[in-house]
Amino acid sequence: MADYPADLPIRAALTLYFAANGFPADGGYSAEWVTGKFGPIPFAFPNVEARVRAVRFHDLHHIVTGYETDGPGEGEISAWEIAIGCADFWAAWLLNLTGMAIGFLLAPGRVFRAFVRGRHSANLYRRGYDDALLDQPVGEIRAALLPAGASPLPSTRDYLAFALWWTLGLLATLGPVVLLVAGFVALVHALV
Repeated sequence: MADYPADLPIRAALTLYFAANGFPADGGYSAEWVTGKFGPIPFAFPNVEARVRAVRFHDLHHIVTGYETDGPGEGEISAWEIAIGCADFWAAWLLNLTGMAIGFLLAPGRVFRAFVRGRHSANLYRRGYDDALLDQPVGEIRAALLPAGASPLPSTRDYLAFALWWTLGLLATLGPVVLLVAGFVALVHALV
């Protein structure tokens, strides 16, 4: 888990975060396509404006929370963001539901703890992405977003909320796969 100094402006932390994770200097925000891997399988998808709008805040959340960009870390940040809510960032909702569902399969305890932490946090999705935000120190943003003290203990409501969101995430993840397989089966059936 990367720990950025509390007095470091978030803009400088973002530069360090991009470099540490092998991202382009602009975080890849200007790229036409996003590439990733699902295990050993590479994939690419268009870097649409809605994704870029959400990822700018998502990256800042990585810095503030300390969650890594590996599989389990993406599951954690996704669960944390889902627990708080992603405002009107539909791309964040979709990507985070998928990230939470897959992340839970990789590191269930970590993803659940991140979800519970998120239910007691705030996020940046309802704030403007501007110079005033980027000039703030990491510690100031961290103090405004994260609960002080020890991690909260999960309540029955936390367990129920997690089960609901994880189920929605699983459906969001598997739905396109089912449609793709069904389309392939229909195509093969039509050709036979």
